[in-house]
Amino acid sequence: MITPIAAIAVVSAFLFFPREQATNEAVVIGGQPPFPELIEETKAVDTEEQKETLPVSIVVDVKGAVHHPGVYSMMEGDRLIDAINAAGGYLPNADSRMINHAMKLVDEFVIYVPVEGEEATNFELPAIGNGQQQQNDDQVNINTADERQLMTLPGIGPSKAAAIIQHRTDHGAFQTTQALMEVSGIGAKTFERLEQYIQVK
Repeated sequence: MITPIAAIAVVSAFLFFPREQATNEAVVIGGQPPFPELIEETKAVDTEEQKETLPVSIVVDVKGAVHHPGVYSMMEGDRLIDAINAAGGYLPNADSRMINHAMKLVDEFVIYVPVEGEEATNFELPAIGNGQQQQNDDQVNINTADERQLMTLPGIGPSKAAAIIQHRTDHGAFQTTQALMEVSGIGAKTFERLEQYIQVK
């Protein structure tokens, strides 16, 4: 006859040991993560998206009637007014009537602020009048650019530059700048970063 104490011991052993065995089996099965290829692919996609969202630094030169003329490091997407503010703002005699404060800055931009009464012929200001023309002159023609020129664009490394050239060879010239997103590896985020630096001719 089994005593109550012995019965409890038997039941406890029955409940404990199968769970321990199942736990050990789970540990063995879980020794390797499920679908390692999928995990690595996900990590690669996440890393690429992080690279695309990193802010890009540009350099502009602010001259003329500002408190602190000089070369300033700005962020891609900043406007001309941000560069003016970085230089301490306008002097009291500055003439800012013709300056487009909303214009987006590009790398190596030169901003000249004239004083009141200064003739336009005495200075060169990309943000006044012909600013769009200078920006177009600085843009990369994605239909003729070689690998080195393409790699000057933000977010474009050797592999993407080679992919652009290969796509051009296989499909002909790009009809629009938006067509660049048809190239493998160039998504909407990458295109948004380089759109203002490219053109098609």
